[in-house]
Amino acid sequence: MLDLRPVGYVIGLLVVILGAMMVFPFLADLIEGRGAWPVFLESGIITMLGGALLALSCGSGNHEGLSIQQTFLLTTFVWVALPIFGALPLMLGVTDLSFTDAFFEAMSGLTTTGSTVISGLDDLPKGLLLWRGILQWLGGIGIIVVAMVFLPELRVGGMQIFKSESFDTFGKILPRAQAIAKQIALIYLGLTLTCMLVYLALGMGGFDALVHAMTTMSTGGFSNYDASFGTFSGGAEYAASIFMICAALPFVRYVQLVNGKATPLFRDSQIRAFLATILVLVLITSGVLVTVFPHHPEQAVREALFNITSIISGTGYASVDYMEWGSFLIMVFFFIGLIGGCAGSTACSIKVFRYQLLFASIRVQIQRIRSPHGIFVPRFEGRPVGPDVLSSVISFFMFFIVTMGIVAWALALTGLDFVTAISGAATAVANVGPGLGDTIGPAGNFSSLNDAAKWILSSAMLIGRLELMAVYAILTVRFWRA
Repeated sequence: MLDLRPVGYVIGLLVVILGAMMVFPFLADLIEGRGAWPVFLESGIITMLGGALLALSCGSGNHEGLSIQQTFLLTTFVWVALPIFGALPLMLGVTDLSFTDAFFEAMSGLTTTGSTVISGLDDLPKGLLLWRGILQWLGGIGIIVVAMVFLPELRVGGMQIFKSESFDTFGKILPRAQAIAKQIALIYLGLTLTCMLVYLALGMGGFDALVHAMTTMSTGGFSNYDASFGTFSGGAEYAASIFMICAALPFVRYVQLVNGKATPLFRDSQIRAFLATILVLVLITSGVLVTVFPHHPEQAVREALFNITSIISGTGYASVDYMEWGSFLIMVFFFIGLIGGCAGSTACSIKVFRYQLLFASIRVQIQRIRSPHGIFVPRFEGRPVGPDVLSSVISFFMFFIVTMGIVAWALALTGLDFVTAISGAATAVANVGPGLGDTIGPAGNFSSLNDAAKWILSSAMLIGRLELMAVYAILTVRFWRA
């Protein structure tokens, strides 16, 4: 019989940590003096007590290591439990959200999707704004750990190709693994602080710089303003673009860099492909803005760079309403949201390496058609790619498209129009943030959607953030019989 105690024990500890993090928005509200601090005091106590009771009740479980089944369950259930407790301040605070809206907002934060149901952000207490930023910052570091530790071991969507660059888990928590995890956390913190200092130097206030640094490095996209990043302009857009790119690169390369190995960072084909894609898209977009719309060349490049980088990395900031840029660029923005950043980063969506593996497989098939007697093997970064990896990647693409179609169909059944349904499905499964159209586009939000649509989107955010099959596996009968 499957022992769930180790899973409950770990989730309980993580819930306690989440509750402890509420001390920061508590202090922010206390300093601001608007009387909103009791919300985080109450929420923090409830969360820590709930997590502690869960951990204590499961403390008798075997903690020597997790089985594959237990790891699948932990990877999924932790992203369900944390939004439930993370939603408490949003329900008890001045936003007075329903549980559906609060859970949607918390899920969007922890999965770093960036979709919001809250209007009037400019007037919210600082504690709530900081809490939204903390949720995304925690989700960003959390997904790096999931992507580098759990998903390669679980052979999800071709992630096993990065197993050699990760570290051992499942009962073998080695000193090297602990050292790498610590380095990743320090690098993530260091990049966040650097981003904050740059924002300060470019004229942002201290609080705005802190929150936006957290949501930039997590590629989350929550902002303190209804206008999103449109509140800022000029140098801040360039800086945000640079840090969003940094967040979308593999963090294992940063670990290698700080250990004196810079070569892998510059030779990584993922990174080169990702940067080349951004460059081409920025040139195309800025060219259209200059020739079709009355944009100054510098403004066109800046707005194209910022918004392209924001969407392709899954951050979801918007500095302008790009729905006014014409149908061609609208479709460009829709499809680039399905690209994503690099594996082992805070970025989301399909990821660059899967496209590389897919194209490598297609190229080999074409070569075999031309030379039936030849021997051709798909390669990734010079290494042969096994059939199990290619099968995982092709399965992932199929599941991604099917999932997006099912979610869009379900959203349409709730009464949403075609554009809102299809873009809402895409932005949720790819964890991008804004959709298309007047309702959920860059100038709107998700507050007007009905509860059924919000629960569908919340589920899609979870499924997409955990690479689809990590969630689907636990829905099979065979998983529970194993």
